[in-house]
Amino acid sequence: MSASKFIVTLTADFYGRSGTPKYRDIGLSTLAGHPHIEQRVFEEHHKEIGADQIGDAQGVIVLTPTVTPASMAKPDNLLVVARFGVGYDSVDVKACTAAAVLVTITTGAVDRPVAEATLGWMIALSHNMRVKDRLVRTGQWDERSKYMGCELRARTLGVIGLGGIARKAIELLRGFEMKPPIAFDPFADKAMAATLGVRLVSLDELLREADFVSIHCPLNEKTRGLIGARELALMKPDAYLLNTARGGIVDEDALYDALQNHRIAGAALDCFAQEPVITPHRFGELENVLLAPHSIAWTDELFRDMGRATCQVMVDLSLGKKPGGVLNPEVFNLPAFQKKWDRLSHRH
Repeated sequence: MSASKFIVTLTADFYGRSGTPKYRDIGLSTLAGHPHIEQRVFEEHHKEIGADQIGDAQGVIVLTPTVTPASMAKPDNLLVVARFGVGYDSVDVKACTAAAVLVTITTGAVDRPVAEATLGWMIALSHNMRVKDRLVRTGQWDERSKYMGCELRARTLGVIGLGGIARKAIELLRGFEMKPPIAFDPFADKAMAATLGVRLVSLDELLREADFVSIHCPLNEKTRGLIGARELALMKPDAYLLNTARGGIVDEDALYDALQNHRIAGAALDCFAQEPVITPHRFGELENVLLAPHSIAWTDELFRDMGRATCQVMVDLSLGKKPGGVLNPEVFNLPAFQKKWDRLSHRH
């Protein structure tokens, strides 16, 4: 390893098979002007990152592969695994911590695009946009009276998880004359919620009251299967469920049954229990569902901003500064990390 270089490696899925970038801008310009930083790309894409792929890199920017204990088998130089996004259920944070490796996420970068997508889906569901589009494409103009929609006005948004995305969605929805929003989040700051005009309620109360139930919490042991048959039965028959978080939070069997039997009005799903979905999904059989391949919020701006955030992590660490978005800050105090950081950063 060249002692004069701070090596940053990107997972191969940022690029096509020919080596051309898949995305317009992933923030690599942030690394410009720092000649001590060397950029690399994994030669191949694997579902799980191998320790041999990491090699002598100090930082790895990860799009979709998983990070496991095996990935951390040789962390001699590695300082950080930077997740390109805010979800980190694909990263074994404990294994990284044990290997004296930081894990970062792009806190804040996703808030606006996911919130916009949530708002768009709320309107699309309540105005029956998918069905109305089909009526024109199939020449069934006279069927339109059967598909009356409803406005957002005087409806209630209920968010599960009151993080940055949910707060941005609430902000964007202020002009739609909705009722005051409600939220279920055991960790939410009451003063912050009050400032936003959000009423904190139990999960059951939210499900009974909300016209739109929008999921914005992480997937973990407490939230896995959070929305099952019992919870769906509490929802109003004219209410909608939106999930832009993680598929495992919702019991798909229970949701399919509720939608098929019209016990709720509809759903919009950007994530699924098993991904990627490479054969037609059963939810596609239903007309009261909107689907996206875990990319409803993907925009050029999103990838630019997430890229800038992950690249700034690399710049900061290379210069001996603590970066933002760290999930396991206790790593900073580990002697093994301090030894690597002192040896590999350019702060001297």
